[in-house]
Amino acid sequence: MKPNLPRLLLAIALPLALAQPLPAAAQQEKKTQRAAKPAGPDKPKPANIDRNGVLILVRSALLAVDQANKTGNYTVLRDLGAPGLQANTAAQLAEIFASQRKRGLDLAGVAVLEPQLTLLPQIETNGMLHMAGFFPSVPLRLNFELLFAPADHQWKLFGISVDLGNNSPQAPDGPQAPAPTAAAETPVAPAAAIATKPKGGTN
Repeated sequence: MKPNLPRLLLAIALPLALAQPLPAAAQQEKKTQRAAKPAGPDKPKPANIDRNGVLILVRSALLAVDQANKTGNYTVLRDLGAPGLQANTAAQLAEIFASQRKRGLDLAGVAVLEPQLTLLPQIETNGMLHMAGFFPSVPLRLNFELLFAPADHQWKLFGISVDLGNNSPQAPDGPQAPAPTAAAETPVAPAAAIATKPKGGTN
């Protein structure tokens, strides 16, 4: 009995037809469908920076603010910043940090204290380097948040937020201790702590 040749050829031709590339119109339709799918929102990604790099950026930024607050001269802080920070004049920066100057905030301790990061360095969707953390000083804890923008092949300060918090247990309310007698003012030695500058007594 002779085999049914047309049926055999059809069985061979069908898989081959399925393996053929789609017509150009069908391919274009699939590409259009893929392009029409909404892309997911961009997310921050971890920054490629080591611990030493983080320490340099954090300490240099906070010490620059500290020196500007102590001298009242914000020109150097402005010159060290990114173009976005330089959009402010030195006088405008002085107004922004006026409350810290009035409180006599001393940030010199950040030169030797070890910061604890609460937000690991990450690159935001706008390309800026973002990090946050605190210095666990006693009695005051310094919280910070920093933004750096790329400029001249390096990270330059774009934005900064500094806030003090209490880092020591509170004693219960009790009778107020008598005020100490006035004494001659003596210089305070540098210490590895965040503090406010003591005010001198009146003569």
